[in-house]
Amino acid sequence: MTDRYASFVQSATGRALVKRLGLPDPPRLRRHHPGDPLLAGPALLGAATGGRLAGPIAKILTAAGVELADPAADPSGDTPQRYGALLFDATGITDSTELRQLYDFFHPQARAVLPSGRVIVLGTPPQECPTPREATAQRALEGLVRSIGKEFGRGTTAQLVYVSGADDPAHSAGTITSLESTVRFLLSGRSAYVSGQVIRVGGGAASVPADWDRPLDGQVVLVTGAARGIGAALAKVLARDGAKVVALDIPAAGDALAAVANDIGGTAVQLDLTAPEAPTRLAEHLASRHGRVDVVVHNAGITRDKTLGRMDADRWDQVIDVNLSSQERINDVLLERELIPAGGRIISVSSIAGIAGNRGQTNYATSKAGVIGLVDSLAPALRERGISVNAVAPGFIETRLTARIPLVVREAGRRMNSLAQGGLPVDVAETIGWLAWPASGAVSGNVVRVCGQSLLGA
Repeated sequence: MTDRYASFVQSATGRALVKRLGLPDPPRLRRHHPGDPLLAGPALLGAATGGRLAGPIAKILTAAGVELADPAADPSGDTPQRYGALLFDATGITDSTELRQLYDFFHPQARAVLPSGRVIVLGTPPQECPTPREATAQRALEGLVRSIGKEFGRGTTAQLVYVSGADDPAHSAGTITSLESTVRFLLSGRSAYVSGQVIRVGGGAASVPADWDRPLDGQVVLVTGAARGIGAALAKVLARDGAKVVALDIPAAGDALAAVANDIGGTAVQLDLTAPEAPTRLAEHLASRHGRVDVVVHNAGITRDKTLGRMDADRWDQVIDVNLSSQERINDVLLERELIPAGGRIISVSSIAGIAGNRGQTNYATSKAGVIGLVDSLAPALRERGISVNAVAPGFIETRLTARIPLVVREAGRRMNSLAQGGLPVDVAETIGWLAWPASGAVSGNVVRVCGQSLLGA
């Protein structure tokens, strides 16, 4: 589906009207293409006094081929430096009075970020802080990051990454590896439609890929609901990153599913996930064909919209069963049969409707909030088995389903976010791809919104 307004804004006439009338100004987003550098310009790295992550971050940036700018450069010179990213290690902030260090770093550079730039702030999880004052100061970072995401504009995104400070060497090694995968994702065009997010890293093993351009090489990945839309984009992105993709959808979508599988060199499985025998049949297929499944992506979902007072029981039951209960049944069987090995990933697709609710979608919002509950409950339970569990929560994504929304509502959905536009299926796929990487093992228990920092919800 084409966003004609966004295309018009890129023209000379459109630019003039937007400026004169103060209309929404959707920027042209920088998205990932294989071989692209992570950034279009150098990165400026700053740190609060006593920060513990500036050193590791500098090594990560250097290894990724990112040029580090001189922090002593004068921003007021004749040709001031422009940056592809601003990164700040705030782990040394232990009191609210020390938050001034954030102002001192970001204030001079607020207009120095290139279009589609990146801002990353690194902190300590408040629950790990030794004093209430430090926990208070670290929690304050969320307000800073979300405000920057709304202020800097021109496609710039801002994220807060809480990094565990655990002292266990094995834990720390996995944390640093997953910090690298997270920083690489957030700096790159893969994260074009992710902004204002709080991501927690720590508490799991992770492995560095031989090739960061193919971080899923050799991995067996199951994608449900793969015949079209986000699912088809998922299959394509995961295959591009090296995965052997098992694409699953209902028999009625068999032709479209086969086309997707053939296009990426994957395999197709036609199966109704709500059938009583579906989990067992799926487990047997994965065991006989592959012996395991490294990544399970629960993408299959439906809508059956009506206000609650007008909704019949079948609409309620179908949505809960497909969007939530089927995930639980499949997880149970795959985990019981130990088909998801250590280092495995379970990734579910939720929605901002599960966070903010939505009129006429009580069944859908309930199911998607349940997906978030699934992540919250399974993440600690599976940590000892080395399996991570995360979810993504898409906002307004340009698909055939959103194309059916009435024009006024559709335009509101597109513009009511910090990037003033809808996302693309590939934006959801890239985010799931990052969570699936073996290097992201210490990223677990997260719900990452792919919504351009929507004004709805938290």
